[in-house]
Order: sequence, then C-alpha cells, then structure tokens
Amino acid sequence: MKPSRLLPLVLALLKFSSSLLLASSSYELHRDEYLYLDYGRHLAWGYLEVPPLTALQSWVTLALGGGWFWVKFWPVLWGSLTIYLVGRTTQRLGGGAWAVALAGACYLVGAYARLNFLFQPNSFEVFAFTLVCYLLIRCQQDNRPRWWVIMGGVLGLALLNKYSALFFIAAVGVAVLLTPLRRALATKGLWLGAGLALLLWLPNLLWQLWHGLPFLHHMELLRETQLVNVSVADFWKDQLVMNFPGAWVWLAGLLALLVGPLRPYRVVGLVYCGGLLLLTVLHGKSYYALGYYPVLLAAGAVWWEAALRSTRPWAGRVLRPVLLLATLALCLSVLPLLFTLEPPARMQVLRGRYQSTGAFRWEDGRDHALPQDFADMLGWQELADKTWTAYQALPAATRARTLILAANYGQAGALNYYNRHRPIPAAHSFNGSYLFWQSQMPPPPWHYVLLIDDEPDNLTAHFRSFCRVGEVRNPYARERGTAILLGTAPDSALVQRIRRERQAGLAEWGDF
Repeated sequence: MKPSRLLPLVLALLKFSSSLLLASSSYELHRDEYLYLDYGRHLAWGYLEVPPLTALQSWVTLALGGGWFWVKFWPVLWGSLTIYLVGRTTQRLGGGAWAVALAGACYLVGAYARLNFLFQPNSFEVFAFTLVCYLLIRCQQDNRPRWWVIMGGVLGLALLNKYSALFFIAAVGVAVLLTPLRRALATKGLWLGAGLALLLWLPNLLWQLWHGLPFLHHMELLRETQLVNVSVADFWKDQLVMNFPGAWVWLAGLLALLVGPLRPYRVVGLVYCGGLLLLTVLHGKSYYALGYYPVLLAAGAVWWEAALRSTRPWAGRVLRPVLLLATLALCLSVLPLLFTLEPPARMQVLRGRYQSTGAFRWEDGRDHALPQDFADMLGWQELADKTWTAYQALPAATRARTLILAANYGQAGALNYYNRHRPIPAAHSFNGSYLFWQSQMPPPPWHYVLLIDDEPDNLTAHFRSFCRVGEVRNPYARERGTAILLGTAPDSALVQRIRRERQAGLAEWGDF
C-alpha cells in the first residue's frame, strides 16, 4: 500500500475501535434502534419513517444473532469509511500528512462521535454526502464520465436511506449549475448517473406513490411535534457546538472554497451554502446538517497547512503540533457528550457544566436531567423483562392467546428485541410502521391483553379484570413510569375499538 493511503486507513481503524471501546455498559440500545431492527423482520420497499436501506442492514444484523456488536457495526462502519474519505479528500486538495491528521482529528472529536454510534440512517447519510463531495472534487480535477455514474449510484442509495437526500441533491444541482461543472450537462456520464440514481430509488418511489405519499404526512408530523421547536438562532448555534473543536478548521475551509485558494473547488462550498439555506428555511433539526461538514474539515486543514508553511520555519514546526494537540484537548471538556462514557448519575451531576450548550434540551424545547439520546437508551431491558415475567405468570394453556400492545414504536421494538429468543408473542403498536404489521397479530378471541402505556382511562369495564403488573422504574429513562397492564377476557367492544384505531391510524398516512 502507498504511504499516502496509510494515514487515512489508520484514522478509519482508530475511529472504528474508539467508537466501540468508549461506550459505558450502563446504556442500552437507543429507542430508534429498536424500530429499525424490527424492519429486518418485515422487509419491504418502504416504511412510514424512512426508505428501505436500513431494513436490509437490520435483516443482516438479526441473521447474525442481533447482538450489541452487530447492531453498532453499521454506524461505526459508515463513520470509519467517512473519516477515510475525509483523509483522501484532504490529499486530493493538496494536503500533506499534517493536514490529514488535523482533518481526521476534527472529525473524531465532533458530533460524529455520537452520531456514528447509533444505528440510524444518519451515519450512512453523512458517508454518502461526503463521498459525493469527494466525487465532485474528482470531477473538477478529472472530468471522466465514471465519476458522474458512481455519483449517481451513491445518490440513489442515499435516497433509499433517507428522504433528506432530496435537499442535498437540490443543493448539488444548484452548485453544479453555478460552476464550470455545468458543462457536464452536455455529457453522457452525468445523465447516466442521474438515470442510475432514479433507477435505484424507483422501487421506493413507486411504494410511496402506491401508498399515498406517507413521506409527506411524516414530514408534517415532524413539523408539528418537533421542528416547530427549532429556531433559526438555535439551529445556527448548534452548527458551532456540534463541531466546536474543529470550528476554526471548517470555517477556514468554507472561506477557502468560496473566496480563497481552493476556489477552483467552490462547488462543494456552494453545496454547503445551498444545503444549510434549505435546512434553515425548513426548520430542519441541527444534526441534519452534519453531512455537509466533513469536506469543509478537509478543505480547512489544507488551508491551515498552507498558511503555516508560509510562516517562518520554526513557527510552523512549533504551531503544527500545538494546533493538533489543541484540537484534541478541546474535546476533553465535552467528552461526556460525545461518547456514552459516564453513567446516568454522573451525567446528571455534569448537567450544570453543559446546560448552556443545549445538549440537555429535548425535542419538547425544555431541558432535562440527561441529553435526550442518553435517556432514550435506558429502561428498555427492564420493560422487556417485566413484560416477560407478566406473560410467564399467565396460565400455560391459554397464554398464547395474548395480545401485547405498546403505545409507541420504542416500546414495541424493545419488547421484540429483548424477548426475541423467548417464546412470547410479538409486541404490536399503532405507532408508525407497526400499523402495517398488525396482520401478524394473534387473531381474536384474546384471553389476555398486555398493554404497555401510561395508565389509560375507561378500559376497566372492557375486561373481566384489569390491573397494573409492573412499570419502568429507572429514574433516568425517558420511559420512566410506563406501565405494564394486564387485562383478562377483553369484550367484543374492545376488539372492535382496536380495529378502528388501527384503521384510523392508517387513514392518517394516506390511501391504504
């Protein structure tokens, strides 16, 4: 292997190992991870939340046993490939070993440390956006048709991963039109790439059209429940906070691409401007923008290396290690926010130190005892074990006629994950894609209903007996207080009510 390829590979290996080693055993999987894992049991060309690429990864994970390592393997893999691309992009822009190390260090200690730990579509999205920016640079240097075809394949997979890729594609399209790369519009390679992207996305697009475009309803729900709490000021403050240790690098990179010595590659700088403008206008969540920064880290590292080269030789020799170490040192102050190093009790003690960063602000716009991601990684094993215990206590001859119904996808997914090797019916829900999977519910009459929810009203009359048999007691869990309720001999009115609620839930999403 060429020496120039070795350093990016070392960074990738460091990223892979650090992501797995710097994780406290105090935390479980994240709420969203349970939903995405259940996708693997229900393979389809589309889901109500995201396109199907995550489901394929889930299927492989479950086929390998579904253990913690295989769940985390995918986000860590995409993060490791992304940092490798950051190193290669730095070299493509003319950077040497120091610039590669600086860009890699900024990626390692940015918000990607946490992003690349969660099994969600976000890690692949950052990888895909970074690869497209790398290919745009290759097109600028060597406008061969194959780069456009490969880019089309990457964008097609990005569309199969997450619909926010549409905004990125729009930003890429405008950036290409505003730069000399627009000459590629007259070439076969670009249109072959566009055709490949559409071909890859087509099955999911047809699924969306067949089901009444549930993507639009999902966006409306996000806008009403979550994005309404995102202000422009908070969004831009978070852009600095998320990559705080490397802010001095990516800001220099953006300026170098737009008006500085890297202006020949301004197409990727314009992609950033267009993408962030769209996210600002649409009140996107802060982390939606993370895919736009890795290329700026590469460009900024190249600029800083050139700037230090133009100083006195002794100054460059002193400043290079100082700046590199300073970047790593800056992350020490926010290390508990980047990795799940500290257990919940310790994180609560540290809350006062980090509250001003907004890290403890949840989607409801209020501050809580833990960051939302951390609270969403607690209480699930307890919930599944207590539900299993309640199920085991039922008479063996009739317990198979039990409906397990959860209030949200996190609860249903966690029950199915932790009880996957136990002889217990699958948990169901009227939340999200679980609406599609109700056909696999045990047919009535049900002898028992295990309801996972807060204490509901007006249900006691529908059962011969109805009581609480357990609840989540973990004081730090977002699901704290969630009850496990057991009803016996549900009446026909309740069965009809469950059917109506499912149909009403489906009707909200479109024409099913």
